[in-house]
Amino acid sequence: MADVSIPLAMKQPDAKPCQLHPQSMCPAFGSLRVLTRIEGSHPVMATDTGCLYGLTFVTHFYGARKSILAPQLGTAELMAGEIVEGTRAAIEVAAREPGCQLIPVVSLCVAETAGLPEEMLPKRVGEAEVVLVRVPAYAIHSHPEAKDVALAALLRRLADAQSERQKKRLLLLGEVFPADPLAIDNLLRRMGVEQTITLPGRAIADLRLARSVGALAPLHPFYKETAALFRSWDIPVVGGAPVGVSGTYAWLKAVGALLDLNAKLVDEVVEEERERAQAVLQAQPLHGRILVTGYEGTELAYARLLVEAGAEVPYVSTSIAQDPLVLPDELWLRARGTQEVVYRKSLEEDVAALDKYEPDMVLGTTPFCSVAKERGIPAMYFTNQLASRPFFLSGGLAATLGFMNQTMGRSARYQWIQSFFDETEVADASA
Repeated sequence: MADVSIPLAMKQPDAKPCQLHPQSMCPAFGSLRVLTRIEGSHPVMATDTGCLYGLTFVTHFYGARKSILAPQLGTAELMAGEIVEGTRAAIEVAAREPGCQLIPVVSLCVAETAGLPEEMLPKRVGEAEVVLVRVPAYAIHSHPEAKDVALAALLRRLADAQSERQKKRLLLLGEVFPADPLAIDNLLRRMGVEQTITLPGRAIADLRLARSVGALAPLHPFYKETAALFRSWDIPVVGGAPVGVSGTYAWLKAVGALLDLNAKLVDEVVEEERERAQAVLQAQPLHGRILVTGYEGTELAYARLLVEAGAEVPYVSTSIAQDPLVLPDELWLRARGTQEVVYRKSLEEDVAALDKYEPDMVLGTTPFCSVAKERGIPAMYFTNQLASRPFFLSGGLAATLGFMNQTMGRSARYQWIQSFFDETEVADASA
């Protein structure tokens, strides 16, 4: 018998199994979500027709109330090398939109458009700044990190290097529930902070003021590129986020120290907030085992809040990469019983954790929640059910715990639904 060579991949028993399911939508959606919401911004997308259709659909679905302009780039145009000419024509059209002040040109991972030469695009057309935002989705992996890439591109171009530094001005970094920045601003002003700016936001003026702040506070841990940009400007970065009791205490004290606020006043405000948060924990404790999975990038912070409230969280997974901004939450969780923290996760890894830990509740993506519900386990879509609620300070703690307790209290209903469909399948099979 002839010797048959075995492919190398088949000889490696430890090789990672094939991940058969789509893990998320195109990550470039995150950048478009940020860019379309800026008032006076009219994005131009340089990509092929298929990407254009899919991304404009999900972008409008998530609240964009403006058109995304694009050149016609089908096979003929790509082969003819008409990318730059078509993109410049689309920029001219965008500049004629009423009130246009900013034209982000988004290039994706299509080979011909990924290499779009910035020097061949205009810097400004009429009253509008033109900024190239490179979002090669194959290299970015998750839509939260694409938000970071888009915001950093805008800040490099628009942040005013001549703006005067205001020591008691703080920049909050994160696309969060609208009430959260207001609550944080209210508390910080009582500590002596004179102004907070929140990015990504709607105002181009806030982008221009970015270099005037005394410190940067990333409320989400995936703004790696943006945080590095502020460090290059010698602006200090506050670690952590005002989440739960211990996280909020540490964050508020760090803000007070970095902005050189009155220590006595800071202590008074911090102690009041800690007492409110402790009261929430006592009134709404959690019991049970919960898996926290998703692609928002905030999964570790949510898990920390749940553990602090009394829940067991053995497994946490997220689509973002490991980073120093995430490390404090990871170490905190591992010290309190979390056995697995998975970055760049896949659906297959989440399902394996479902088999291993047998949770009382699941927070996760739509496909993972579907798997859990099939087993009669209460499951909630992380993005729509949690990311759309207050999260920070004692108010966010109360909102999150109230929702979690309410959902876990419905476990009998989930089990009844599962048994109903199981019985229906048996009846259909025997008919």
